[in-house]
Amino acid sequence: MEKPVTRYCCNNQLWLVILVSFVFCFVLFCFDYSALTGTQERVSVSVSNYEDSISTHKSKSLQLPENVNETSIGPMKSDYLREDNVQQKSVKDSCLGRYIFIHRLPSQFNQELIENCESINRGTEHNICPYLVNSALGHEVENSQGILLNKSWYSTNQFLLEVIFHFRMKKYKCLTNDSSLASAIYVPFYAGLDVSRYLWGFKTSVRDQSGYDLVKWLVEKPEWKKMLGRDHFLVAGRIAWDFRRQTDNESDWGSKLRFLPESNNMSMLAIESSSWNNDYAIPYPTCFHPSKDSEVFQWQDKMRRQTRPYLFSFAGAPRPDLLGSVRGKIIEECIASNNFCKLLECDYGINGAINCDNPVNVMRLFQNSVFCLQPPGDSYTRRSMFDSILAGCIPVFFHPGTAYAQYKWHLPKNYSKYSVYIPVRDAKDWKAGINETLLKIPEDRVLALREEIIKLIPRIIYADPSSRMGTTEDAFDLAVKGILDRIERVRRITREGRDPSIGFADGDDYKYTFSGYVGET
Repeated sequence: MEKPVTRYCCNNQLWLVILVSFVFCFVLFCFDYSALTGTQERVSVSVSNYEDSISTHKSKSLQLPENVNETSIGPMKSDYLREDNVQQKSVKDSCLGRYIFIHRLPSQFNQELIENCESINRGTEHNICPYLVNSALGHEVENSQGILLNKSWYSTNQFLLEVIFHFRMKKYKCLTNDSSLASAIYVPFYAGLDVSRYLWGFKTSVRDQSGYDLVKWLVEKPEWKKMLGRDHFLVAGRIAWDFRRQTDNESDWGSKLRFLPESNNMSMLAIESSSWNNDYAIPYPTCFHPSKDSEVFQWQDKMRRQTRPYLFSFAGAPRPDLLGSVRGKIIEECIASNNFCKLLECDYGINGAINCDNPVNVMRLFQNSVFCLQPPGDSYTRRSMFDSILAGCIPVFFHPGTAYAQYKWHLPKNYSKYSVYIPVRDAKDWKAGINETLLKIPEDRVLALREEIIKLIPRIIYADPSSRMGTTEDAFDLAVKGILDRIERVRRITREGRDPSIGFADGDDYKYTFSGYVGET
């Protein structure tokens, strides 16, 4: 009688186990489904928030801060979807590969230089202070004679490139305050302003002290360690400054020399490049700073319609102290040209004003000229060449270092498309015959050269930092593209296992010789 009872109890226990197991699995399944749904919702919210932040970042108008180190920053690290996120592909980041991080330097490297501008001499009897208004563009130029067409013209000082660039960079649409996302690191050191305080009568160690202090500050930052500074760049508005290349015999300088190797890793954008591979020339700032595309187009149309009574012109002064300078010969030929040439002497006029400081004078001259003579200045380059391009006047160069070896991101590689080249090694070898040379150029080629020059105008101007252009890319845009491409090449070399330091800061003095520039092609 006990066996049936035992069998019945066992069967009941078996069904109870099955029932409990089923309930337990059902509960687990419901719990997992709820968690999965919550995760999906959180991912969707994250994507939505990121898209909103990008939209807000693009549409928000950035305000220029009073302090040069205060910058409105774009996406933060917390706003950015990581590559391992399954939703990454559904979000298109237009700034990917173009993010730039701006170092917040101690004020001694920029802000204090502006605050003490009266101690900075611009190269004449005036200090730099009047030129720092309007985001360092200078005062607006009165245009009573209709030479300049619109109100986008300012008395811009040619040595304020680094300050103008900084104001533009603060409006760059792909800024980030997370340096790990950055493709490049911008160092807003006003090197040209700093060195302007010590151009004459100071020891080299005094002149370059700020540069060494800067490098000491940089190498201690985590951003430096990422690529040992090869993703860092700075801008210099004068050619008299490059603490990276200095050598000196002063005994008190030895302790500072240890910073030179690190500083060689940075790239420098300047109004004139040196013969080193990590230096790049970008245009001098002109006096035209448009705030919208239409102003550029109107100016180009004006230059196309402009009547040009003079065959060629020259704006400048002789350089008797510069050995081998051809300026004296150019002035002689201009004066003897029987009204083919117009000369604007850049000497001191009434009340100490310099004729060539007034953009109305310069633009009037160049607008009325077919060709503009551009010999080397105090160095290889001069702002006048960009003024001539702005006026639709075809530049005539006498040395490859004036343009062809310099502005490779902004000017065509085929120099014969936009200029005339008359190679002259030295004044003692002068056989130029400028008048005869230019008269031999066919009219159809003159028209083609002028049209190419007019097309280049957007590429050599810096737009007003207080506004945002439309589709036009200016000198700033091209410079940023160039440095990002440069740094990406270094990254690629590193990924391939090669040494990125090889050739990074080597010299290439050959580009300033006459080899390879034997005439027009």
